[in-house]
Amino acid sequence: MSVFADKLSLTLHTLRRIEGEFSPAVFASSLAAEDMVLTDLILNNQLNIEIFSLQTGRLHAETLGMIERVKAHYGKDISLFLPDEQAVNDYVTRHGLNAFYDSVDLRKECCRIRKVEPLNRALAGKAAWITGQRKAQAATRTELAIQEDDVAHGMQKFNPLADWSEDDVWHYIRSNAVPYNPLHDKGYPSIGCEPCTRAIQAGEDVRAGRWWWENPESKECGLHVVDGKLIRIRAASVAAE
Repeated sequence: MSVFADKLSLTLHTLRRIEGEFSPAVFASSLAAEDMVLTDLILNNQLNIEIFSLQTGRLHAETLGMIERVKAHYGKDISLFLPDEQAVNDYVTRHGLNAFYDSVDLRKECCRIRKVEPLNRALAGKAAWITGQRKAQAATRTELAIQEDDVAHGMQKFNPLADWSEDDVWHYIRSNAVPYNPLHDKGYPSIGCEPCTRAIQAGEDVRAGRWWWENPESKECGLHVVDGKLIRIRAASVAAE
């Protein structure tokens, strides 16, 4: 088998193990390329894993359009979790609509309201959750493991594509005619909220377009952080068993 075939086999094995051993499990999709790979694997293999996305209220039109594209392609809906309307209004009233440009703390507070709190609701009562994170995406993710002990949410967290390269992701998408966010064709390798994401230039890091006004070390939204730090506890050696 090729190196890519081995990675794909391990990823599918991991997803099946999650379904069998960590039910109920959910997959948090940003509707970007990596997440469309996992969406394709989950839905085409009819795995009992719910897929949800965080509708922050500030997503690109292209990202919102992916919700309908997934439904048209696979015949399945993606569950949406929205931020608390009062919390959003209070933030905007106190600080301004785009206050996240003013400081890292205000940016993280916006992320907390629009992403972290809705994520907590999405994970309530679940045994495990899945992300499309990869080691190669950012300096903050170099120690990413396939399986982690998520102490913040009291459950297991899985990153089945942790060892996949950018080329691996696009090889799978093109080989399997997977629908993907058109922003990727416009220079967006990483996609978040519209105000906080820009296209990148040739040679830039794949996450250089996320919160581009900040230092690379601060470029996390809080979804994968405990007490201000990324928590990487144990690698998933069991994932290959």
